[in-house]
Amino acid sequence: MERTAVNPVTWSQEMGFNQGEVVSGEARTLYISGQTAMNAAGGPEHDGDIAAQLALAVANLEAVLTAAGMSLANLVRLNVYTTDVDALFPHYGVLAGRLGAAGVAPTTTMLGVARLAIPGQMVELEGTAVA
Repeated sequence: MERTAVNPVTWSQEMGFNQGEVVSGEARTLYISGQTAMNAAGGPEHDGDIAAQLALAVANLEAVLTAAGMSLANLVRLNVYTTDVDALFPHYGVLAGRLGAAGVAPTTTMLGVARLAIPGQMVELEGTAVA
């Protein structure tokens, strides 16, 4: 598999994402359902703490990737849903740092939403990975 970043502008790279990516060659694709701050038993964690919720959502995203024999380095698309964009931004470095450490800058969209499926959850990460 070969990945080619497409960035007609460069400001997004400073924020940890590419404007587009071309994936070519033989590959496996993993579509990852939205991951929130849920524990292994399916219970929500960290009510009202968006930083802790983001950290657990990233960990849960990584767990799905690992179970599929992949890592954050395989992530080509990331959708970030949050009930409070302004509250999330100061903590976004947690996610950007993990992606940077993996050497990846997936195409990314952040959306502010009225609420998530589980009451109290403030951030959800949905992704696509290719290996």
